Amino acid sequence: MPVFDFNASKEDKEKSIVTYEIFRSAVSNPSPEEPIMIIDVKSWPSSTKALTHHSLGIFTNPVKRTSFEFETESGVVSADILKIDARFVNLCKWLGENHIKVRLSGQLFDDGYHVCKIKEQAFGGGTKLSSEDGFLQFMIDRLLASEAPEDLGEFDDDELENGDILKLTSIQSITDFINCAGRTLPDNIQLWARRNLAVARSNEVSQEERRHAQRALSIMLNIQWKSNFFESIDPVRAREILDEELYGLESVKQRIIETIIQINRTHTLPAYGLLLAGPAGIGKSQIAYAVARILRLPWTNLDMSSINDPEQLTGSSRVYANAKPGIVMEAFSISGESNLVFIINELDKANSGKGNGNPADVLLTLLDNIGFTDNYMECMIPTTGVYTIATANDKCNISAPLMSRFAVIDIPDYSPEEKQEIFSNFVLPKILKRMGMKTEEVKVTKDGVAKIVEVYSQTTGIRDLEQAAEHIAANALYKIEVDKVASVTYDAKMIEELL
Repeated sequence: MPVFDFNASKEDKEKSIVTYEIFRSAVSNPSPEEPIMIIDVKSWPSSTKALTHHSLGIFTNPVKRTSFEFETESGVVSADILKIDARFVNLCKWLGENHIKVRLSGQLFDDGYHVCKIKEQAFGGGTKLSSEDGFLQFMIDRLLASEAPEDLGEFDDDELENGDILKLTSIQSITDFINCAGRTLPDNIQLWARRNLAVARSNEVSQEERRHAQRALSIMLNIQWKSNFFESIDPVRAREILDEELYGLESVKQRIIETIIQINRTHTLPAYGLLLAGPAGIGKSQIAYAVARILRLPWTNLDMSSINDPEQLTGSSRVYANAKPGIVMEAFSISGESNLVFIINELDKANSGKGNGNPADVLLTLLDNIGFTDNYMECMIPTTGVYTIATANDKCNISAPLMSRFAVIDIPDYSPEEKQEIFSNFVLPKILKRMGMKTEEVKVTKDGVAKIVEVYSQTTGIRDLEQAAEHIAANALYKIEVDKVASVTYDAKMIEELL
Protein backbone atom coordinates (compact mmCIF):
# COMPACT_ATOMS: atom_id res chain seq x y z
CA MET A 1 0.00 0.00 0.00
CA PRO A 2 1.24 3.55 -0.65
CA VAL A 3 2.84 5.39 2.22
CA PHE A 4 2.70 9.18 2.37
CA ASP A 5 5.45 10.82 4.38
CA PHE A 6 4.27 14.34 5.08
CA ASN A 7 7.41 15.11 7.08
CA ALA A 8 9.39 14.99 3.86
CA SER A 9 7.43 17.88 2.36
CA LYS A 10 8.68 21.45 2.44
CA GLU A 11 7.44 23.35 5.48
CA ASP A 12 7.63 26.71 3.83
CA LYS A 13 6.37 26.80 0.26
CA GLU A 14 7.90 29.36 -2.03
CA LYS A 15 5.53 32.27 -2.25
CA SER A 16 5.00 34.63 -5.15
CA ILE A 17 7.08 37.78 -4.96
CA VAL A 18 5.26 40.76 -6.44
CA THR A 19 7.71 43.46 -7.44
CA TYR A 20 5.49 45.69 -9.52
CA GLU A 21 2.94 48.43 -9.07
CA ILE A 22 -0.18 48.44 -11.23
CA PHE A 23 -1.23 51.59 -13.05
CA ARG A 24 -4.31 52.40 -15.09
CA SER A 25 -3.93 53.36 -18.72
CA ALA A 26 -6.27 53.94 -21.64
CA VAL A 27 -3.51 54.25 -24.23
CA SER A 28 -4.31 52.28 -27.38
CA ASN A 29 -0.93 52.87 -29.04
CA PRO A 30 1.86 52.48 -26.44
CA SER A 31 5.13 54.35 -26.84
CA PRO A 32 8.32 54.63 -24.73
CA GLU A 33 6.76 57.70 -23.09
CA GLU A 34 3.50 55.80 -22.39
CA PRO A 35 4.68 52.20 -21.98
CA ILE A 36 3.02 48.89 -21.20
CA MET A 37 5.47 48.23 -18.38
CA ILE A 38 8.71 49.48 -16.84
CA ILE A 39 11.51 47.01 -16.04
CA ASP A 40 14.25 47.76 -13.49
CA VAL A 41 17.76 47.64 -14.96
CA LYS A 42 19.59 49.80 -12.40
CA SER A 43 21.06 46.80 -10.60
CA TRP A 44 22.57 45.34 -13.79
CA PRO A 45 26.33 45.09 -14.29
CA SER A 46 27.67 48.04 -16.27
CA SER A 47 28.51 45.73 -19.17
CA THR A 48 24.82 45.03 -19.80
CA LYS A 49 23.50 48.54 -19.49
CA ALA A 50 23.55 49.22 -23.21
CA LEU A 51 20.17 47.74 -24.15
CA THR A 52 19.12 47.75 -27.77
CA HIS A 53 15.68 48.77 -28.93
CA HIS A 54 14.70 45.10 -29.19
CA SER A 55 15.45 42.66 -26.34
CA LEU A 56 14.83 38.91 -26.23
CA GLY A 57 13.93 36.86 -23.21
CA ILE A 58 11.10 35.32 -21.19
CA PHE A 59 8.91 36.34 -18.28
CA THR A 60 9.81 34.16 -15.31
CA ASN A 61 7.25 31.86 -13.74
CA PRO A 62 5.14 34.04 -11.42
CA VAL A 63 5.62 31.64 -8.47
CA LYS A 64 9.32 32.58 -8.48
CA ARG A 65 9.39 36.31 -9.13
CA THR A 66 7.67 38.88 -11.31
CA SER A 67 10.63 39.63 -13.53
CA PHE A 68 11.95 39.32 -17.07
CA GLU A 69 15.06 37.36 -18.04
CA PHE A 70 16.98 39.21 -20.76
CA GLU A 71 19.30 37.39 -23.13
CA THR A 72 22.43 39.52 -23.41
CA GLU A 73 25.94 38.98 -24.76
CA SER A 74 27.07 38.43 -21.19
CA GLY A 75 24.40 35.77 -20.59
CA VAL A 76 20.94 35.74 -19.06
CA VAL A 77 20.22 38.68 -16.76
CA SER A 78 17.06 38.93 -14.66
CA ALA A 79 15.33 42.25 -13.99
CA ASP A 80 12.28 42.96 -11.85
CA ILE A 81 9.12 44.47 -13.29
CA LEU A 82 8.55 47.82 -11.55
CA LYS A 83 5.28 48.99 -13.10
CA ILE A 84 2.75 47.34 -15.38
CA ASP A 85 -0.43 48.37 -17.15
CA ALA A 86 -3.40 46.81 -15.32
CA ARG A 87 -4.68 45.38 -18.59
CA PHE A 88 -1.51 43.30 -19.12
CA VAL A 89 -1.09 41.66 -15.70
CA ASN A 90 -2.81 38.40 -16.65
CA LEU A 91 -1.15 38.26 -20.07
CA CYS A 92 2.34 38.52 -18.58
CA LYS A 93 1.43 35.88 -16.03
CA TRP A 94 0.27 33.58 -18.84
CA LEU A 95 3.47 34.21 -20.82
CA GLY A 96 5.53 33.33 -17.75
CA GLU A 97 3.59 30.17 -16.90
CA ASN A 98 3.98 28.89 -20.46
CA HIS A 99 7.65 29.94 -20.78
CA ILE A 100 6.99 31.74 -24.05
CA LYS A 101 9.99 33.51 -25.51
CA VAL A 102 9.19 37.08 -26.53
CA ARG A 103 10.87 40.12 -27.98
CA LEU A 104 10.37 43.37 -26.08
CA SER A 105 10.64 46.69 -27.85
CA GLY A 106 11.26 49.84 -25.88
CA GLN A 107 13.69 52.47 -24.71
CA LEU A 108 15.97 52.91 -21.72
CA PHE A 109 15.11 55.81 -19.37
CA ASP A 110 16.49 56.86 -16.00
CA ASP A 111 13.77 54.97 -14.12
CA GLY A 112 14.10 51.75 -16.17
CA TYR A 113 13.45 50.05 -19.48
CA HIS A 114 10.12 51.28 -20.93
CA VAL A 115 8.43 48.48 -22.90
CA CYS A 116 5.98 49.50 -25.60
CA LYS A 117 5.71 46.29 -27.70
CA ILE A 118 5.66 42.54 -27.02
CA LYS A 119 6.09 39.98 -29.79
CA GLU A 120 6.51 36.20 -29.66
CA GLN A 121 9.73 34.65 -30.94
CA ALA A 122 10.44 31.06 -31.98
CA PHE A 123 13.51 29.57 -30.30
CA GLY A 124 15.71 26.56 -30.92
CA GLY A 125 14.04 24.08 -33.22
CA GLY A 126 10.64 24.80 -31.75
CA THR A 127 7.67 26.58 -33.22
CA LYS A 128 5.68 29.49 -31.94
CA LEU A 129 2.87 28.77 -29.53
CA SER A 130 0.64 30.95 -31.67
CA SER A 131 1.27 30.42 -35.36
CA GLU A 132 2.75 33.47 -37.09
CA ASP A 133 2.29 35.46 -33.90
CA GLY A 134 -1.48 35.41 -34.48
CA PHE A 135 -2.93 34.76 -31.04
CA LEU A 136 -0.54 36.91 -29.03
CA GLN A 137 -0.91 39.86 -31.38
CA PHE A 138 -4.68 39.45 -31.34
CA MET A 139 -4.66 39.35 -27.54
CA ILE A 140 -2.48 42.43 -27.24
CA ASP A 141 -4.65 44.38 -29.69
CA ARG A 142 -7.75 43.36 -27.75
CA LEU A 143 -6.22 44.44 -24.43
CA LEU A 144 -5.12 47.79 -25.83
CA ALA A 145 -8.66 48.43 -27.08
CA SER A 146 -10.16 47.58 -23.67
CA GLU A 147 -10.50 49.63 -20.51
CA ALA A 148 -8.43 49.00 -17.41
CA PRO A 149 -10.28 47.19 -14.60
CA GLU A 150 -11.83 49.46 -12.00
CA ASP A 151 -10.42 47.53 -9.04
CA LEU A 152 -6.63 47.57 -9.11
CA GLY A 153 -6.34 45.66 -5.85
CA GLU A 154 -4.55 42.36 -5.57
CA PHE A 155 -6.52 39.65 -7.30
CA ASP A 156 -6.78 36.29 -5.59
CA ASP A 157 -6.76 33.39 -8.01
CA ASP A 158 -8.80 31.41 -5.49
CA GLU A 159 -11.75 33.61 -6.39
CA LEU A 160 -12.00 31.69 -9.64
CA GLU A 161 -12.90 28.63 -7.60
CA ASN A 162 -16.12 30.37 -6.61
CA GLY A 163 -17.07 31.16 -10.20
CA ASP A 164 -19.66 29.58 -12.39
CA ILE A 165 -17.24 27.11 -13.97
CA LEU A 166 -17.99 23.44 -13.38
CA LYS A 167 -15.49 21.96 -10.97
CA LEU A 168 -16.69 18.36 -11.20
CA THR A 169 -16.36 17.21 -14.77
CA SER A 170 -14.22 14.08 -14.84
CA ILE A 171 -15.50 10.66 -13.80
CA GLN A 172 -12.79 10.43 -11.15
CA SER A 173 -13.68 13.76 -9.52
CA ILE A 174 -17.39 12.91 -9.63
CA THR A 175 -16.73 9.51 -8.02
CA ASP A 176 -14.60 11.06 -5.28
CA PHE A 177 -17.22 13.70 -4.59
CA ILE A 178 -20.05 11.17 -4.25
CA ASN A 179 -17.96 9.09 -1.84
CA CYS A 180 -16.93 12.10 0.23
CA ALA A 181 -20.31 13.89 0.27
CA GLY A 182 -22.19 10.85 1.55
CA ARG A 183 -25.44 11.69 3.32
CA THR A 184 -24.92 15.43 2.97
CA LEU A 185 -26.65 15.08 -0.40
CA PRO A 186 -30.44 14.67 -0.45
CA ASP A 187 -31.31 10.96 -0.36
CA ASN A 188 -32.93 10.87 -3.80
CA ILE A 189 -30.02 12.74 -5.40
CA GLN A 190 -27.48 10.45 -3.74
CA LEU A 191 -29.26 7.36 -5.11
CA TRP A 192 -29.66 9.04 -8.53
CA ALA A 193 -25.97 9.98 -8.62
CA ARG A 194 -24.80 6.41 -7.96
CA ARG A 195 -27.07 5.03 -10.67
CA ASN A 196 -25.91 7.59 -13.23
CA LEU A 197 -22.29 7.04 -12.24
CA ALA A 198 -22.75 3.34 -13.01
CA VAL A 199 -24.08 4.29 -16.47
CA ALA A 200 -21.22 6.73 -17.09
CA ARG A 201 -18.64 4.04 -16.27
CA SER A 202 -20.36 1.17 -18.05
CA ASN A 203 -19.10 -0.30 -21.29
CA GLU A 204 -22.45 -1.94 -21.98
CA VAL A 205 -24.21 1.28 -22.99
CA SER A 206 -23.63 3.56 -25.94
CA GLN A 207 -21.14 6.41 -25.89
CA GLU A 208 -24.01 8.91 -26.10
CA GLU A 209 -25.61 7.48 -22.95
CA ARG A 210 -22.32 7.67 -21.07
CA ARG A 211 -21.79 11.25 -22.21
CA HIS A 212 -25.29 12.33 -21.15
CA ALA A 213 -24.93 10.58 -17.78
CA GLN A 214 -21.58 12.27 -17.10
CA ARG A 215 -22.93 15.68 -18.11
CA ALA A 216 -26.02 15.26 -15.91
CA LEU A 217 -23.82 14.26 -12.95
CA SER A 218 -21.57 17.25 -13.49
CA ILE A 219 -24.53 19.63 -13.51
CA MET A 220 -26.31 18.09 -10.52
CA LEU A 221 -23.30 17.70 -8.23
CA ASN A 222 -21.99 21.21 -8.84
CA ILE A 223 -25.15 22.55 -7.25
CA GLN A 224 -24.93 23.13 -3.50
CA TRP A 225 -28.04 21.51 -2.09
CA LYS A 226 -28.87 23.59 0.95
CA SER A 227 -31.43 23.11 3.68
CA ASN A 228 -34.62 25.13 3.67
CA PHE A 229 -33.61 27.00 6.86
CA PHE A 230 -33.44 30.76 6.33
CA GLU A 231 -31.68 33.22 8.57
CA SER A 232 -33.65 36.14 9.94
CA ILE A 233 -33.92 39.24 7.77
CA ASP A 234 -33.78 42.76 9.17
CA PRO A 235 -37.23 44.32 8.47
CA VAL A 236 -35.78 47.83 8.78
CA ARG A 237 -33.18 47.13 6.11
CA ALA A 238 -35.86 45.48 3.98
CA ARG A 239 -37.95 48.64 4.21
CA GLU A 240 -34.95 50.76 3.21
CA ILE A 241 -34.42 48.65 0.08
CA LEU A 242 -38.07 48.97 -0.88
CA ASP A 243 -37.96 52.75 -0.38
CA GLU A 244 -34.83 52.96 -2.56
CA GLU A 245 -36.55 51.14 -5.42
CA LEU A 246 -40.12 52.41 -5.16
CA TYR A 247 -42.01 55.59 -4.45
CA GLY A 248 -45.33 55.28 -2.65
CA LEU A 249 -47.16 51.94 -2.92
CA GLU A 250 -47.37 51.72 0.86
CA SER A 251 -49.83 48.81 0.86
CA VAL A 252 -47.52 46.79 -1.38
CA LYS A 253 -44.50 47.47 0.83
CA GLN A 254 -46.51 46.56 3.92
CA ARG A 255 -47.49 43.20 2.41
CA ILE A 256 -43.85 42.41 1.56
CA ILE A 257 -42.66 43.33 5.07
CA GLU A 258 -45.34 41.01 6.50
CA THR A 259 -43.88 38.21 4.39
CA ILE A 260 -40.39 39.00 5.71
CA ILE A 261 -41.59 38.85 9.30
CA GLN A 262 -43.27 35.53 8.59
CA ILE A 263 -39.95 34.15 7.33
CA ASN A 264 -38.22 35.42 10.49
CA ARG A 265 -40.70 33.55 12.68
CA THR A 266 -40.70 30.22 10.81
CA HIS A 267 -37.21 30.38 9.23
CA THR A 268 -38.75 28.86 6.12
CA LEU A 269 -40.13 30.37 2.94
CA PRO A 270 -43.89 30.91 2.71
CA ALA A 271 -45.90 28.15 1.09
CA TYR A 272 -47.15 30.58 -1.54
CA GLY A 273 -45.21 32.84 -3.86
CA LEU A 274 -46.10 36.43 -4.71
CA LEU A 275 -48.12 37.49 -7.73
CA LEU A 276 -47.73 41.18 -8.55
CA ALA A 277 -50.67 42.16 -10.70
CA GLY A 278 -51.19 45.57 -12.23
CA PRO A 279 -50.94 47.68 -15.37
CA ALA A 280 -47.75 47.90 -17.40
CA GLY A 281 -44.98 50.27 -16.42
CA ILE A 282 -45.67 50.61 -12.69
CA GLY A 283 -42.54 48.79 -11.52
CA LYS A 284 -43.65 45.20 -10.91
CA SER A 285 -40.29 43.79 -11.99
CA GLN A 286 -38.48 46.31 -9.80
CA ILE A 287 -40.44 45.05 -6.81
CA ALA A 288 -39.55 41.46 -7.67
CA TYR A 289 -35.84 42.29 -7.88
CA ALA A 290 -36.06 44.20 -4.60
CA VAL A 291 -37.56 41.16 -2.85
CA ALA A 292 -34.77 38.93 -4.20
CA ARG A 293 -32.27 41.47 -2.89
CA ILE A 294 -33.95 41.46 0.52
CA LEU A 295 -33.89 37.66 0.69
CA ARG A 296 -30.17 37.69 -0.24
CA LEU A 297 -30.73 34.96 -2.79
CA PRO A 298 -29.63 34.54 -6.41
CA TRP A 299 -32.47 35.06 -8.85
CA THR A 300 -33.38 34.04 -12.36
CA ASN A 301 -35.90 35.26 -14.91
CA LEU A 302 -38.54 33.19 -16.65
CA ASP A 303 -40.18 35.23 -19.40
CA MET A 304 -43.37 33.35 -20.18
CA SER A 305 -44.07 35.42 -23.28
CA SER A 306 -41.08 33.76 -24.96
CA ILE A 307 -41.78 30.20 -23.75
CA ASN A 308 -44.16 28.39 -26.07
CA ASP A 309 -43.15 24.79 -25.45
CA PRO A 310 -43.09 22.97 -22.08
CA GLU A 311 -39.86 21.27 -23.15
CA GLN A 312 -38.07 24.60 -22.81
CA LEU A 313 -38.77 24.34 -19.08
CA THR A 314 -38.53 20.59 -18.52
CA GLY A 315 -35.63 19.78 -20.84
CA SER A 316 -35.46 17.09 -23.51
CA SER A 317 -35.11 13.36 -23.09
CA ARG A 318 -31.65 11.81 -23.28
CA VAL A 319 -32.75 9.61 -26.18
CA TYR A 320 -31.89 12.57 -28.43
CA ALA A 321 -28.26 13.25 -29.30
CA ASN A 322 -28.69 17.01 -28.81
CA ALA A 323 -30.65 16.65 -25.55
CA LYS A 324 -30.11 19.28 -22.87
CA PRO A 325 -31.59 20.35 -19.51
CA GLY A 326 -34.49 22.80 -19.36
CA ILE A 327 -34.42 26.43 -18.30
CA VAL A 328 -35.33 25.60 -14.71
CA MET A 329 -32.43 23.18 -14.27
CA GLU A 330 -30.05 25.58 -15.99
CA ALA A 331 -31.08 28.25 -13.48
CA PHE A 332 -30.05 25.97 -10.60
CA SER A 333 -26.78 25.20 -12.37
CA ILE A 334 -25.91 28.85 -13.03
CA SER A 335 -26.74 29.96 -9.48
CA GLY A 336 -24.77 27.03 -8.03
CA GLU A 337 -27.22 26.47 -5.21
CA SER A 338 -30.70 25.15 -4.59
CA ASN A 339 -32.09 28.23 -2.83
CA LEU A 340 -33.01 30.92 -5.32
CA VAL A 341 -35.77 33.25 -6.46
CA PHE A 342 -37.65 32.53 -9.67
CA ILE A 343 -39.05 35.74 -11.16
CA ILE A 344 -41.78 34.72 -13.61
CA ASN A 345 -42.55 37.63 -15.92
CA GLU A 346 -45.78 37.87 -17.92
CA LEU A 347 -47.49 34.99 -16.14
CA ASP A 348 -50.72 35.89 -17.91
CA LYS A 349 -49.00 34.92 -21.19
CA ALA A 350 -48.40 31.34 -20.01
CA ASN A 351 -51.60 30.10 -21.63
CA SER A 352 -50.52 31.08 -25.12
CA GLY A 353 -48.36 28.02 -25.74
CA LYS A 354 -48.21 26.83 -29.34
CA GLY A 355 -46.02 23.77 -28.88
CA ASN A 356 -46.78 20.29 -27.62
CA GLY A 357 -48.54 21.44 -24.47
CA ASN A 358 -49.22 24.30 -22.11
CA PRO A 359 -46.22 25.79 -20.28
CA ALA A 360 -48.57 26.71 -17.44
CA ASP A 361 -49.00 23.03 -16.59
CA VAL A 362 -45.24 22.74 -16.03
CA LEU A 363 -45.27 25.75 -13.71
CA LEU A 364 -47.74 24.03 -11.39
CA THR A 365 -45.20 21.40 -10.37
CA LEU A 366 -42.55 24.07 -9.80
CA LEU A 367 -44.89 26.17 -7.65
CA ASP A 368 -46.02 23.27 -5.46
CA ASN A 369 -42.61 23.22 -3.70
CA ILE A 370 -42.70 19.42 -3.66
CA GLY A 371 -40.13 18.90 -6.39
CA PHE A 372 -39.53 19.55 -10.06
CA THR A 373 -38.64 16.82 -12.55
CA ASP A 374 -36.37 17.63 -15.47
CA ASN A 375 -36.60 15.21 -18.40
CA TYR A 376 -32.87 15.37 -19.06
CA MET A 377 -31.81 14.91 -15.44
CA GLU A 378 -34.42 12.17 -14.86
CA CYS A 379 -34.58 13.13 -11.21
CA MET A 380 -36.91 15.09 -8.95
CA ILE A 381 -35.15 18.28 -7.91
CA PRO A 382 -35.96 19.58 -4.40
CA THR A 383 -37.66 22.97 -4.59
CA THR A 384 -38.25 23.73 -0.89
CA GLY A 385 -35.70 26.57 -1.14
CA VAL A 386 -37.30 28.11 -4.23
CA TYR A 387 -39.35 31.28 -3.89
CA THR A 388 -41.43 32.38 -6.87
CA ILE A 389 -42.44 35.94 -7.67
CA ALA A 390 -44.66 36.40 -10.70
CA THR A 391 -45.83 39.50 -12.55
CA ALA A 392 -48.92 39.90 -14.68
CA ASN A 393 -50.84 42.68 -16.36
CA ASP A 394 -54.23 40.95 -16.43
CA LYS A 395 -55.23 38.40 -13.79
CA CYS A 396 -58.21 37.30 -15.87
CA ASN A 397 -55.85 35.47 -18.25
CA ILE A 398 -54.37 33.34 -15.47
CA SER A 399 -55.97 29.96 -14.81
CA ALA A 400 -57.49 29.21 -11.43
CA PRO A 401 -54.96 26.45 -10.57
CA LEU A 402 -52.10 28.87 -11.17
CA MET A 403 -53.75 31.66 -9.17
CA SER A 404 -54.22 29.33 -6.21
CA ARG A 405 -50.42 28.95 -5.89
CA PHE A 406 -49.84 32.66 -5.23
CA ALA A 407 -50.56 35.35 -2.69
CA VAL A 408 -51.88 38.09 -4.98
CA ILE A 409 -50.81 41.71 -4.51
CA ASP A 410 -52.78 44.14 -6.66
CA ILE A 411 -50.68 47.17 -7.59
CA PRO A 412 -52.69 50.21 -8.66
CA ASP A 413 -51.51 52.82 -11.12
CA TYR A 414 -49.93 55.98 -9.72
CA SER A 415 -52.11 59.02 -9.17
CA PRO A 416 -51.30 62.24 -11.12
CA GLU A 417 -49.82 63.77 -7.97
CA GLU A 418 -47.59 60.73 -7.42
CA LYS A 419 -46.44 60.82 -11.03
CA GLN A 420 -45.45 64.47 -10.67
CA GLU A 421 -43.44 63.64 -7.55
CA ILE A 422 -41.79 60.65 -9.23
CA PHE A 423 -40.87 62.70 -12.31
CA SER A 424 -39.29 65.53 -10.33
CA ASN A 425 -37.44 63.51 -7.69
CA PHE A 426 -36.61 60.24 -9.42
CA VAL A 427 -37.09 60.08 -13.20
CA LEU A 428 -35.51 63.38 -14.30
CA PRO A 429 -32.46 63.16 -11.98
CA LYS A 430 -31.84 59.58 -13.17
CA ILE A 431 -31.97 60.58 -16.85
CA LEU A 432 -29.69 63.58 -16.29
CA LYS A 433 -27.13 61.42 -14.50
CA ARG A 434 -27.21 58.87 -17.30
CA MET A 435 -26.62 61.60 -19.90
CA GLY A 436 -23.80 63.21 -17.90
CA MET A 437 -25.72 66.42 -17.21
CA LYS A 438 -26.01 68.48 -14.03
CA THR A 439 -29.33 69.04 -12.30
CA GLU A 440 -28.95 72.82 -12.54
CA GLU A 441 -28.66 72.61 -16.32
CA VAL A 442 -32.25 71.38 -16.78
CA LYS A 443 -35.15 72.67 -14.74
CA VAL A 444 -38.86 71.97 -15.14
CA THR A 445 -41.37 74.22 -13.40
CA LYS A 446 -44.30 72.80 -11.42
CA ASP A 447 -46.76 73.66 -14.15
CA GLY A 448 -44.35 72.09 -16.64
CA VAL A 449 -44.32 68.82 -14.67
CA ALA A 450 -48.11 68.90 -14.43
CA LYS A 451 -48.28 69.36 -18.20
CA ILE A 452 -46.06 66.33 -18.77
CA VAL A 453 -48.32 64.16 -16.62
CA GLU A 454 -51.37 65.54 -18.42
CA VAL A 455 -49.91 64.68 -21.84
CA TYR A 456 -49.50 61.04 -20.79
CA SER A 457 -52.64 60.79 -18.67
CA GLN A 458 -54.08 58.05 -20.86
CA THR A 459 -51.12 55.70 -20.30
CA THR A 460 -50.28 53.68 -17.20
CA GLY A 461 -47.03 53.57 -15.30
CA ILE A 462 -44.02 55.83 -15.66
CA ARG A 463 -42.29 54.56 -18.79
CA ASP A 464 -43.72 57.42 -20.85
CA LEU A 465 -42.48 59.85 -18.20
CA GLU A 466 -38.97 58.42 -18.60
CA GLN A 467 -39.17 58.89 -22.37
CA ALA A 468 -40.40 62.44 -21.87
CA ALA A 469 -37.53 63.18 -19.46
CA GLU A 470 -35.01 61.86 -21.98
CA HIS A 471 -36.56 64.00 -24.74
CA ILE A 472 -36.39 67.09 -22.54
CA ALA A 473 -32.80 66.40 -21.46
CA ALA A 474 -31.69 65.84 -25.07
CA ASN A 475 -33.37 69.10 -26.15
CA ALA A 476 -31.70 70.97 -23.28
CA LEU A 477 -28.32 69.49 -24.14
CA TYR A 478 -28.72 70.67 -27.74
CA LYS A 479 -29.43 74.21 -26.59
CA ILE A 480 -26.52 74.18 -24.16
CA GLU A 481 -24.04 72.94 -26.76
CA VAL A 482 -25.32 74.81 -29.83
CA ASP A 483 -26.87 77.99 -28.40
CA LYS A 484 -24.23 78.21 -25.63
CA VAL A 485 -26.72 78.76 -22.82
CA ALA A 486 -25.86 77.81 -19.24
CA SER A 487 -29.19 76.16 -18.39
CA VAL A 488 -32.70 75.64 -19.73
CA THR A 489 -35.95 76.00 -17.79
CA TYR A 490 -39.10 74.39 -19.18
CA ASP A 491 -42.57 75.69 -18.35
CA ALA A 492 -45.95 74.31 -19.41
CA LYS A 493 -45.94 76.14 -22.75
CA MET A 494 -42.49 74.87 -23.71
CA ILE A 495 -43.43 71.33 -22.66
CA GLU A 496 -46.56 71.44 -24.83
CA GLU A 497 -44.54 72.58 -27.85
CA LEU A 498 -41.82 69.98 -27.26
CA LEU A 499 -43.98 66.93 -26.55
